Amino acid sequence: MGQMPKTILLVDDEPTLLETLAWNLQNAGYRIITARDGASALEQAQATSPDLVVLDLMLPELDGLTVCRSLRQVSDVPILVLTARTGELDKIVGLESGADDYMTKPFSLGELQARIRALLRRTRPDRTGEEVASGNLRLDLVSRRATLADEDLTLSPKEFSLLVELMRHRGAVLSRDLLLTRVWGYDFYGDTRTVDVHVRWLREKIEQDPANPQRISTVRGIGYRFEG
Repeated sequence: MGQMPKTILLVDDEPTLLETLAWNLQNAGYRIITARDGASALEQAQATSPDLVVLDLMLPELDGLTVCRSLRQVSDVPILVLTARTGELDKIVGLESGADDYMTKPFSLGELQARIRALLRRTRPDRTGEEVASGNLRLDLVSRRATLADEDLTLSPKEFSLLVELMRHRGAVLSRDLLLTRVWGYDFYGDTRTVDVHVRWLREKIEQDPANPQRISTVRGIGYRFEG
């Protein structure tokens, strides 16, 4: 028997775009759930537990940023946000609200599908080893559970994968471009600012003093190193 199709929740208030995306993604083998406003999106997410959410930021009732923050409080489902805004500040705000990836309109269906594949691929359990640990910081690679001093850490899928990559190569300097490739996927179209944002979030969760990190150090002009 084949694998069950992945469920994608599409959220957009433009009926034509929503129908077009739904039709194309269904043809690509995904199970599609749709919503046209923020409140309906949260209801559908709770009812269907999707594997990924494609979320427009400009929505009636509840805007996309509010939906994104609300989802992040209860779920680590991968979130790909869509917006017509092209400014860097808007991108940063979207990422800081809990999104895993960001696309500006207009975009190609090919690029959208590539990003969806990358997000779904990078959130699958890693079974090459059962655990990665450094002191009181432990990552269970099968359950994707993270603990610090035996207390559960709430990490997004990308935060978890990024921390795994850094911890597996402790002592080595990993460039931002390399981290983009290994964590976000070879077909990710983002920029290195994405890595910086996620490293900052990790430091806030695993460092005793995030302003003076001891676990994840910055190597100026190159990238990051996990000291371990």
